[in-house]
Amino acid sequence: MNELKKKSIEVVVDTAVSSFSEGLISRYRSEVNDLSGVINMKKNNCFIAELGEEFMFYSAFVRSFDSSFGNVLEKMGNNIAKLSYEVKGNIESFILPDQIQRIASVLDSYLDHSATPDVCHYSEYTSIYPKDITSYKRNHVTDNYFFNADKNEHYLIELKASGDLDNKKSKAEKSALLEEYFLLKNRLRNDKTAKVKIFFGTAYNKFGEGKPWKQERVKQFFSDDELLIGKDYWNFVCDDDNGFDIIFQQYKKSIKNIIKRFIKEYQTYYLCA
Repeated sequence: MNELKKKSIEVVVDTAVSSFSEGLISRYRSEVNDLSGVINMKKNNCFIAELGEEFMFYSAFVRSFDSSFGNVLEKMGNNIAKLSYEVKGNIESFILPDQIQRIASVLDSYLDHSATPDVCHYSEYTSIYPKDITSYKRNHVTDNYFFNADKNEHYLIELKASGDLDNKKSKAEKSALLEEYFLLKNRLRNDKTAKVKIFFGTAYNKFGEGKPWKQERVKQFFSDDELLIGKDYWNFVCDDDNGFDIIFQQYKKSIKNIIKRFIKEYQTYYLCA
């Protein structure tokens, strides 16, 4: 990775973390005298309150941080991706009834274990296009659609920034991705060199970076070729094998300063309140 791109990634990470922390700090300041504020509401739980003021603050802080930071990671990923890809926001196209039926058939075969996930189950499927597609048109908004112009490849990613996917939602997530796949494939039907790839991604590996990812229920519907878990996701958005390391090193620097600020804010506003 060249130095300019590395510096640009570091700026994106630092800006994302700093902006997020400023928002939380501003919120906590405004809620110091608000009995319904996120910190003060903890005092209403007598079991938590008995553990002390400091415990209550950090308990509320960690919960607020964790519940909101997923959105920050997703936006940060898209902003980093803009350094390597064209990031798009919607797909104006159409999807045919036989393609919808194909999706249902493929997913049913995964559900009853008569087949294991494979990209060829949809990539090799072909349709006969009618002359009039008006009734099949859709305008679909997607959060993570990247285009690599050099390779003429289009990537659709369903990202779970929390690092986890509810097992009951695996089928629905794959169904939504396959619909996006056919919408985009239909739009590009006259471009014989274009490729469309779909992925399920997570911002971190819930089992630990570098360790096997064991969500078997998800793997019931997604092949290994369709997974971007933790480090692999960040390397992908950076289009570089060292992407995750660069991002995480900067994150550690940025978040260290933020933690110091939160401690100071707690001591200044809540202990003195």
